[in-house]
Amino acid sequence: MTLRQRFVRTLLGFGALATASIIIAPLAGPTSISLRRVFDWSIPYADNTDAQIFFVARLPRTLSGAMVGALFAAAGVVFQGLLRNPLATPFTLGVSTGAALGAILALTFGWSIAVFGISAVPLAAFVGSLAAVGVVYALAQARHRGLSTTVLLLAGVTMNAFFSAMILFVQYFASFADIGRTLRPLMGNLDVSSYEPLVVSLPGFVIAFAVFAWLARPLNLLSLGPDSAESRGLDVARAQRAAFLSASLATGAAVSIGGPIGFVGIIIPHLVRLLVGPDHRLVLPAAALFGATFLVGCDLIARTILAPVELPVGIITALIGGPFFLWLLIRRP
Repeated sequence: MTLRQRFVRTLLGFGALATASIIIAPLAGPTSISLRRVFDWSIPYADNTDAQIFFVARLPRTLSGAMVGALFAAAGVVFQGLLRNPLATPFTLGVSTGAALGAILALTFGWSIAVFGISAVPLAAFVGSLAAVGVVYALAQARHRGLSTTVLLLAGVTMNAFFSAMILFVQYFASFADIGRTLRPLMGNLDVSSYEPLVVSLPGFVIAFAVFAWLARPLNLLSLGPDSAESRGLDVARAQRAAFLSASLATGAAVSIGGPIGFVGIIIPHLVRLLVGPDHRLVLPAAALFGATFLVGCDLIARTILAPVELPVGIITALIGGPFFLWLLIRRP
């Protein structure tokens, strides 16, 4: 089978799963709704409870889950390819924790600043991710010509610990009410009831995936090592910068919507590689589509398993991802 045939087969298979999850998830929940009534335009919208539940309460949440899952999964693939480390995740380089710190500051201090209609919390999360990217990138380039992946990894782990400590510091001096408000976003939460977060994160989503499309072949070469990649004509420094910045942008966009949802960026890339092989030209699109399917499914479980109580989706991904992570460690030779 040629690469093109495998690519089409991958897109159709994983695309069908993602589409099915996005269609089915808004119909499921503690309150039953009828798809026929949802799209029955003869009923005034103000009187159509089914349409209100579908378009206001469930569809934005489902689309947010699909976008966040795709961003985290694809960013995980890119970080693993960049660092040549199968255990790398969007959390490894501190970008996710920096975004979480920004969101916590906005929630704790009640910032009400809005820019171009963007509310304070997602804006602060995105700014926090950019700050983390800037610090880690500067450290990785400080004494090296190009981007040192070793320093990048060490700087990322250090900044991750630092931002986590800052989050604890802010929470220590916060009131119990503020701690309660900030705890749920830290667990990873897709309680989205409008399309604003999607619109805000859409430019980052488009830019990140445009770069990911170009990165597929360079990541294949980087997996051979920088020297081998350079001998095959790849501008290694340019590819490394593009990988780091695009994956960081994707992570920041994802965290600004759903918070630091763990394990998506590590379990999905490995599951996809088991199914389609190591070629990033197949792994990247498959991971994005399967990541969307996975997180939509996890969120469906989170809001129905203990209905009417809704769990943060990060709890469900951790319950699934933790055992998988341990299995991955045991399985590796």
